[in-house]
Amino acid sequence: MRREVRLSESFWAADASQQVWELSLGGLLRQLAREVPERTALVEGTPEPAARRRWTYRQLLDSAETVARALLRRFEPGERVAVWSANSAEWVLLQHGAAMAGLVLVTINPAYLASELRHVLATSRAAGIFHSGRYRGNDMGAMLAGLRAELPELREVFCFSEWPAFVASSDPAIELPVVDPASMIQIQFTSGTTGKPKGACLHHRGVVNASRFGAMRVGFPEGGVWVSAMPLFHVGGCAGSELGAFSQRGTFVMQPAFDAAVMLALIESERGNHVHAVPTMLVALLDHPERPKRDLRSLGTFMSGGSTVPANLVRHVCETFDAKLTITFGQTELNGVICQTFPDDPPQQQASTIGQPAPCMEVKIADPATGRVLPLDTQGEIWARGYQTMLGYFDMPEGADGALTADGWLKTGDQATMDAEGYLRITGRLKDAIIRGGENIYPREIEEVLCAHPAISQASVIGLPDEKWGEVVAAVLRLQPDASPVPATEELHAWCRARLAAYKTPVRWFYVDAFPLTASGKIQKFALRDMIGDARLVAEPFVKPETGRAPRPRADQPAI
Repeated sequence: MRREVRLSESFWAADASQQVWELSLGGLLRQLAREVPERTALVEGTPEPAARRRWTYRQLLDSAETVARALLRRFEPGERVAVWSANSAEWVLLQHGAAMAGLVLVTINPAYLASELRHVLATSRAAGIFHSGRYRGNDMGAMLAGLRAELPELREVFCFSEWPAFVASSDPAIELPVVDPASMIQIQFTSGTTGKPKGACLHHRGVVNASRFGAMRVGFPEGGVWVSAMPLFHVGGCAGSELGAFSQRGTFVMQPAFDAAVMLALIESERGNHVHAVPTMLVALLDHPERPKRDLRSLGTFMSGGSTVPANLVRHVCETFDAKLTITFGQTELNGVICQTFPDDPPQQQASTIGQPAPCMEVKIADPATGRVLPLDTQGEIWARGYQTMLGYFDMPEGADGALTADGWLKTGDQATMDAEGYLRITGRLKDAIIRGGENIYPREIEEVLCAHPAISQASVIGLPDEKWGEVVAAVLRLQPDASPVPATEELHAWCRARLAAYKTPVRWFYVDAFPLTASGKIQKFALRDMIGDARLVAEPFVKPETGRAPRPRADQPAI
């Protein structure tokens, strides 16, 4: 229910009308298995209906406890076990088994390549990993084998093709630990405020309740059906979607990978009530020729976010599907959604705000330097405090990153204003994260890869607006004065692609003789965006090698 307030400053006091559940994930699953044991909990939404695997809540609990005991034959409670795979039922079973065993699951994007994977496994000091056989043509087992010598703490490696044998090794005599709701449940890697991705330590209480409150605000019905293709390695998938459904004793229909035609078929055949999708997915569902042929009358609500959702898209979704929609704003460091609109907010408000703060959390718009609460409608940094804040970044001294203050505030790095009704409006980002299709991309990592190329002197990576993805990755380069031969853009693309996941690889390329700098010598990224926006800087055409390429500007001239 919308909270009716009239604020005098940009501070939102915690809503005491809701209670935080003191439950671990295992405790939640046990409760659900007692209350609705025969209700369908999980459906693996494969394209062929006959191939879809299903678990009731009783079966899901039994499977999770079996997996937990198999894990405890190899790992001690508190150790980190990674999962590097696309969405699958095994991913979910591992998630719940690890939680019941008191282990910490380290979630890894399956698109990661060797250097990215090494960073996550080494930083988290993972003792084990479960992985798919292949992903997008990459042999994941071979990649891991090439890294084992650099990861001395990685004792156990399992391919999901070995899952039946792993589960069969479970010992029913092993006693499961009592897991504190305040204890760590996952490490998810995010940028923090600067540098390479850092491991945000999430906790049971946080993921259970943030997901629950998000489901409540969208109006997800008791026992409803939630359809999602959100990636499980992300908090929006394994928490917001999955646990959002479970918190209302509902059914989670998980699509292994997003496919608009298959999702439309799933909504029809599974009688889906709710869909969680980033804007690019919404557009694909709207535009797909199968949509008018499907019976989608069961669908009542959508949840979206991750990038700007234009007002016309909100209207189009609501009118076409005869459904309502909410916009979410969250962070990994906050265990999920921290602000959310309401389904009956008008489209313009949906498009221009991120709603009111979530229950049981304090939120303020603060002066980034002092933490002082700012007046209404004044731009500052979003700070949040309460049960949702992460435990910290893994293996980093308390306060070393500066994200958490001594008195418990988490500094999000996002700039916004707050109005008298408590609605927030995003105005920018203190950090330079690029959000492509709902996925955060961190420029410094890409800049380091580019600067390792012998022909590049300096690199700056920025996000540029894109109708399909929200933002795309662009690289602005200054070449070495004596670069010879001058690298083709296709060569630089291949250089990045060999070292980074595809979605991080720049797709627009610009060249300068000199960067606009601050007085302290930092590159002014806003100035680069302005130069591109008013065509003082234009992209070099990128043509695949087999099709030939356009003439390149001389290396000693900027592409202006």
